[in-house]
Amino acid sequence: MEFETLRHDIDGSSVVTKAIGRGPAVLALHGAATLEGHDWARGLADRFRVYLPFHPGFGESNDAPHIAGMQDLVVHNLRLVSALGLDRPHLVGHSMGGWMAAEIAAVAGERFNRLVLNAPAGLNHPDHPATDLSAIGPEALPGYLARNVDIALRYFPGGAECPPLETFLAARQREGGALGNILKVHGMGHPNLGRWLGRIPNETLVVWGDKDRMMPASQAPVWAERIPNARTLIVPEVGHFAMQEDPRVVTAIGDFLAG
Repeated sequence: MEFETLRHDIDGSSVVTKAIGRGPAVLALHGAATLEGHDWARGLADRFRVYLPFHPGFGESNDAPHIAGMQDLVVHNLRLVSALGLDRPHLVGHSMGGWMAAEIAAVAGERFNRLVLNAPAGLNHPDHPATDLSAIGPEALPGYLARNVDIALRYFPGGAECPPLETFLAARQREGGALGNILKVHGMGHPNLGRWLGRIPNETLVVWGDKDRMMPASQAPVWAERIPNARTLIVPEVGHFAMQEDPRVVTAIGDFLAG
């Protein structure tokens, strides 16, 4: 089964969405970069139709200089759901995409079915701080993304799933600029996000690798306590790239979405 490429104009920006599978719809939102790709979604494709949009300025989507914070991406994704013709899709978000999915659910949860937050960013709880990316050198970054560093290295220069160096560096520079537009208002999160989580009506699964060095798994119960209908899945011996490190994570997410 191969990925399809769908294109839509959202607020004057050409947005690319990859889609795979058949069944109930799942909208899956990626994190602060696209280096790890979307092959993990093949693990859901036998049960679901998975839609994987590139955020504006990321991957194959065009730039969108008008993006000035996460709230713009909340509106962007609600418009994308309409453009895709989706009726109450499941919503899945990883890392920054988890923060994005949480804000979407807080303001428009009734438009979605179940919600999965995979090591979500955005809460910025003082007792459970995320790692400061600016303090991590490029050579150390793979070790922060995966417990099994060999898996993370696949997506970096010299790895089996990495494009040529020039292409890799150009993508990171471009996506870094797009990320800067998202973060320039409040940084990697919103000071009131914790207050908003109580508005999420969706049955929610909070997934975390217990060896995550980017977003500490100790945040998981904080999220689950604030979302009214939430449960947690702590996965042993995997890091931030839990879905890439252990395919059973994807299976567990699929089982949750299937009810």
